Amino acid sequence: MASLREPAAWPSGAEQRCCRAGDPGGHQSGAGSCSPGAGLPALIAALAYCYLQDRLSKEDALLEAARINNVSEINRLLQEGADVNTRHKLGWTALMVAAISRNSSVVKALLTANADPNLGDDFSSVYEIAKEKGLHSLEGANPLQKNEMGHTPLDYAREGEVMNLLRAAEAKFQEEQRRREVEERRRFPLEQRLREHIIGQENAIATVGAAIRRKENGWYDEEHPLVFLFLGSSGIGKTELAKQTAKYIHKDIKKGFIRLDMSEFQERHEVAKFIGSPPGYVGHEEGGQLTKKLRQCPNAVVLFDEVDKAHPDVLTIMLQLFDEGRLTDGKGKTIDCKDAIFIMTSNVASEEIAEHALQLRQEAMEMSKKRIAENLDDVQMTDKITISKKFKEKVIRPILKAHFRRDEFLGRINEIVYFLPFCHSELIQLVNKELSFWAKKAKARHNITLLWDREVMDVLADGYNLHYGARSIKHEVERRVVNQLAAAYEQDLLPRGCTLRITVEDSDKQLLKTTEGTEKSKAPTLRLEIVEKDSKARKLEIQAPLNPENITYFL
Repeated sequence: MASLREPAAWPSGAEQRCCRAGDPGGHQSGAGSCSPGAGLPALIAALAYCYLQDRLSKEDALLEAARINNVSEINRLLQEGADVNTRHKLGWTALMVAAISRNSSVVKALLTANADPNLGDDFSSVYEIAKEKGLHSLEGANPLQKNEMGHTPLDYAREGEVMNLLRAAEAKFQEEQRRREVEERRRFPLEQRLREHIIGQENAIATVGAAIRRKENGWYDEEHPLVFLFLGSSGIGKTELAKQTAKYIHKDIKKGFIRLDMSEFQERHEVAKFIGSPPGYVGHEEGGQLTKKLRQCPNAVVLFDEVDKAHPDVLTIMLQLFDEGRLTDGKGKTIDCKDAIFIMTSNVASEEIAEHALQLRQEAMEMSKKRIAENLDDVQMTDKITISKKFKEKVIRPILKAHFRRDEFLGRINEIVYFLPFCHSELIQLVNKELSFWAKKAKARHNITLLWDREVMDVLADGYNLHYGARSIKHEVERRVVNQLAAAYEQDLLPRGCTLRITVEDSDKQLLKTTEGTEKSKAPTLRLEIVEKDSKARKLEIQAPLNPENITYFL
């Protein structure tokens, strides 16, 4: 026989009506009455339902309905006078239960009934919850938690049962933590995380993601650190990819990410700043910039920015670092950093990479046009191109060898990652990202809503400079949009709380239809206009500031 606390089956609507009428046997005349021949399990379920309804108060029933996503029951209880903001004896409200259970329909119903979303949790003590749930008050505690001295509970335990208990708890906790991390990586891969912060560079993201995945899952050489060389022009995402990789691996990016500008190590005597001064020299007690930070976090992500500018003696030290996974500082102490990830960036061969990528993109575009003309279905995507192996061996490898002067240094690099110029669709994303940044600033600082037309993004994307990358888009937005916003604000043309739209001058819209490859006579003009409450637009007449180039000086 089923337990009264856990009915075998939930009663039907007719059975519920029978119980409420006071006839548990179902002998009720008229339409809708229960049949005398109803099965015993259904009768037991009906009795259990009546028992629970009598036992539970309206407030407890409201909390239970919020948990099981029963909107109709919630509406009925609220109509009967149940308090929508009632609390469980352990502190939570029905709205909290629905939100944690992800029951959006219940959340909507409770908010409609004026549930207060600003109520605090007001949870009772851990001992009351432990007693209620039948758990020990320390159940689930992290045995790997460190104090200010960096010690875990096991470090303070003596021999005996307590030490064995803590060892077992540490092993169990590490296994659970490893299982959760694997599940998180499976649901939310590294490549997906990187694409949220980096525009374009699909090949670079895929290469880095594959190497990190090998390391995370134990398919790597633990005797050598992971080494990358990022090649490409300035402002194209090399440093940002290194930062986001460090943020993924280490939650605390301040310790887990070490960045060194290698232009500071161009002279031989500056090698001491790298690993520390030898005994008897100034700065011996301070240590080097790299060794000091690696000692704090041996598995950090280390970025050697513009490594091509470093002195050859610094490269010799880096060769030992990449080969043996350890580094000896000026004091003679050895730092083991085989678990670290080293990323070098360089602008070497950036011109050749950019020209080759543009050539590949142009060939892909012509191939797409040809396939479209021939009505072929397998039209090639022009945005996705790959650097050929022949180009890497015949062009890039000789340039790198001539610059770094040693094959053993290049041989220690696990992956050479190529960063390509942005295509048009990626430039549109960059422009939209930059305009969204200034729209948030305008809303936060001046309560101004900033909108823009699709043509505006095309105009600003034309300001892209191959040599400066995304920075050229940033500067173009500042010159052509932010300058107008600042001038209009200074001339008191922007009322607080207004809505602004950035548009292209009507007379210049024809310039946007110019085919690619033909030189435009002039750049289209961008204008600001205020959107009135009746949706009508009014253009702003911004007075041009005084131009120093037009001033005539008399001596």
